[in-house]
Amino acid sequence: MKITSIDIIKANTGGRACDGTLWNPIFLKVNTDEGITGYGEIGLAYSDAIYAAVGICRDFCQIIIGMDPLNSEKIWDTLHRSTFWGQGGGTVIFAGMSAIDIALWDIKGKVCNMPVYQLLGGKTNEKLRTYASQVQFDWGKTSKNLVHPEEYAEVTRKAMAEGYNCVKVDPLGVDMDGNWNWNYPPLLEYDMLKIGVERVAAIREAGGDDMDIIVEMHSQTNTNTAIQFAREIEDLRCFYYEEPTQPLNQSLFKEISNKVKIPLASGERIYSRWGYRPFMEDRSLAVIQPDLGNTGGITEGKKICDMAYIYDVGVQLHLCGGPIAIAAALHLETVIPNFLIHEHHQFALLEENIEMCKYDYQPKDGYYTCPDLPGIGQEVTEETIKRAEVITIK
Repeated sequence: MKITSIDIIKANTGGRACDGTLWNPIFLKVNTDEGITGYGEIGLAYSDAIYAAVGICRDFCQIIIGMDPLNSEKIWDTLHRSTFWGQGGGTVIFAGMSAIDIALWDIKGKVCNMPVYQLLGGKTNEKLRTYASQVQFDWGKTSKNLVHPEEYAEVTRKAMAEGYNCVKVDPLGVDMDGNWNWNYPPLLEYDMLKIGVERVAAIREAGGDDMDIIVEMHSQTNTNTAIQFAREIEDLRCFYYEEPTQPLNQSLFKEISNKVKIPLASGERIYSRWGYRPFMEDRSLAVIQPDLGNTGGITEGKKICDMAYIYDVGVQLHLCGGPIAIAAALHLETVIPNFLIHEHHQFALLEENIEMCKYDYQPKDGYYTCPDLPGIGQEVTEETIKRAEVITIK
């Protein structure tokens, strides 16, 4: 079997997923000489990397034309070692490798007439506990930025009504005028601390003792402000504290973990085994959050999760992508013994996102199950492809 061509599908969703956030999912369709195709997704759908995402796919897809798609390990190593920039890594490089790798696993599953999770080792987890993610954008078929604590209480009740017993919130992400991405000072002033604490407290009161709360800072806080805010919410029993600062200076996570009582998590901006190694060796992270769309795909994601198991680190795959990304994540989470919880993003509820692909996989009563179709069990619709900007590499 040989790869004959690859379609880069820049899906035009027609708008923003939420106020202030761009949304541009990009899929790959890998075609073979035996008529079997595989779908992947590059994990750069949101914010400002759209042209870089298209560009790296164009560059890397040319390299693998004519190769056997079943040799996914060889293709991964070729892209890593033979492209010069591959061994330097980084967001865009690993994202391009990821999209290709997911598509190759989809092909492999279809050739074997098995779901990908069977090829990865079979089911360890029959059901996947799931949390409602980014509730500062509300929860449901529409999205808006929430401001007042009573709105955070109400969105918690919405999630609970659908069976969730865990939510994730960025309590400082929306300013008092309803704008996303507050301007963070070097130290948080009283008014900013107060509203952040009140929002988390409203979730705790509405959710009761059984509700787990993940607090997400999107790396907007620095070491000092992350410690400052964490100490204010420690008595609200947070499940874990996500991206308290950016991960390029790994030693800062160790300082934060030493000074706060909430377990730390990070990963959507950490890439490959090499990137995760120091965080595991110093045990600064209790939970890792690799994104299969930018950390190296299923091939690398499985290795990262296996390495985390050695260090007693739990796994919650980061997931802010389209339906292909969701399907890929479910397969790996079904297999790994150190799975903790699945992220179900507010964006995954939006119709324009759901309609891009054939199947609408949603959790039931707060739990997901993995698709049993051959491959990853998800495909882009013909309607989406017709509307998209498509670049074909031959």
